[in-house]
Amino acid sequence: MHKDPEYYVRGVLDQNRLMLARTITLIESTLPAHQELARTIIDRLLPYTGNAVRLGITGVPGAGKSTYIESFGILLTEQGHRVAVLAIDPSSTRSGGSILGDKTRMEKLAVNDRAFIRPSPSGGTLGGVARKTRESMLVCEAAGFDVVIVETVGVGQSETTVASMVDFFLVLMIAGAGDELQGIKKGVLEVADAIAINKADGDNVMRAEMARKEYQAALHLLMPDSPNWSPPVLTCSALSMTGIDRIWETILDHRHKMKVTGELSAKRKRQALEWMSFMLDDGLRGWFFNNPEVKTALPLLRRDVENGILSPTAAAGQLLGKLKGEGIQAED
Repeated sequence: MHKDPEYYVRGVLDQNRLMLARTITLIESTLPAHQELARTIIDRLLPYTGNAVRLGITGVPGAGKSTYIESFGILLTEQGHRVAVLAIDPSSTRSGGSILGDKTRMEKLAVNDRAFIRPSPSGGTLGGVARKTRESMLVCEAAGFDVVIVETVGVGQSETTVASMVDFFLVLMIAGAGDELQGIKKGVLEVADAIAINKADGDNVMRAEMARKEYQAALHLLMPDSPNWSPPVLTCSALSMTGIDRIWETILDHRHKMKVTGELSAKRKRQALEWMSFMLDDGLRGWFFNNPEVKTALPLLRRDVENGILSPTAAAGQLLGKLKGEGIQAED
């Protein structure tokens, strides 16, 4: 590993794909020395970030998300855009399967010289998703990618986590799977900037249109997140490349409205502060559990709490009391 941050900064700014991949690998490392180096690199790259369209895409199982992202990515690269795809799987603890899966599912986009696909297995934690993906997104922006897509498999709270780091959040659905509101959670609807019914082709066109009306009705029951934007429900076919251009036009329309009203700038400022709070929480938690006294006391206190000898409140109080040894006075 190279220890000079300028080595990585220059490589990313020169749009060197190998250096981009190496920088993201460094960001994903959990080694303290690597994390410190990554922080320096991110700070140096920060002035070159912020100009990309940041998109989050999720979808119910079987919605054809990979096919959609590939078709969408090809459309954008043909228009002259440079597209980065960060595919994350909060449920995966193995990187190999995720990497192979994404490369084989997006074969055409993977070999496109105007596209960059990076699977980011999170090690099973949403914290991993937030930390690695946010920073990887900034590095891709500094490397000249003007559209950054963050893909999530839609597990647990991953949708809201991804929605908190992008400008526009697209939810992919399908029709003709019985209950039209299958697999959709209220929380997902609340963060969606648009819903797209995929696979609207062949015999499925009418069903897709019916589903579109159902989802539109469901969205009307919710309070819109922005006073200047009502999330539309669109239909498309990633396979036949129909309706994809309309979704991009919708994203650009949303971006224009958010910029004109100042909402985009305000949203990104809010996201930056949320990111700082998350990093503080994450850092404090790591520091606390790595404290030698806490490490020693924790197993015994857990056993006492499990056996009903000690209340959870008293056990937590004892653990927090260990911080006094670090020169921090805990409140009584």
